[in-house]
Amino acid sequence: KLLKTLILGAPASGKGTISSRIVKKYQVDHVSSGDILRDHIEKKTELGIEVKKFLNEGQLVPDEVMIKFMITELKKVKEKPWLLDGFPRTISQAEALWRVQPVDVVLNLDVPFDVIIDRVKNRWIHLPSGRVYNIGFNTPKVLGKDDVTGEDLIQRPDDKPEAVTKRLEIYESITRPVINFYKEKGILKEFHGCTSDEIWPKVTAYLDPI
Repeated sequence: KLLKTLILGAPASGKGTISSRIVKKYQVDHVSSGDILRDHIEKKTELGIEVKKFLNEGQLVPDEVMIKFMITELKKVKEKPWLLDGFPRTISQAEALWRVQPVDVVLNLDVPFDVIIDRVKNRWIHLPSGRVYNIGFNTPKVLGKDDVTGEDLIQRPDDKPEAVTKRLEIYESITRPVINFYKEKGILKEFHGCTSDEIWPKVTAYLDPI
């Protein structure tokens, strides 16, 4: 069956990890709005230039821009099964998508916010390589230094606890109606847990029989 699947989850809920595992195990196309937008920004397309302007001002990309752009992207994979990630983020995006391309299954990763804040505040990054360390989970051999190069690790400003709390509050207020929208359609499945390794077996147990 050509499943059209959507994954929802708060920032740092492990959505990226679960998505890549789904793509690998079930051989579906990964349609990630973040990746596609970054690609457009890098290539300086008309959309990329427009989107960069909003991001530079710290604003969310307006619904009408996101809707037009994502629906165009989804038409490219119309004949294939896909996993959609990062869209829709608002109720008007969800309604617009439903009119053009209903989804079959919506997976919602429900990770407690205090677990996310704890995880993110311990996250340190080696900027040049993108390597990510988590104190207590994937601790660097020397605190504050990259294992491979020995260079300094940094903490992103938006990974500081107060910034994360703010991002989670925004996510909750904007995305809660989206979750309810799919719940009413009867296609939402929630997965509770604190880590991706805890959630993943529940996801496969649900998707395998479909």
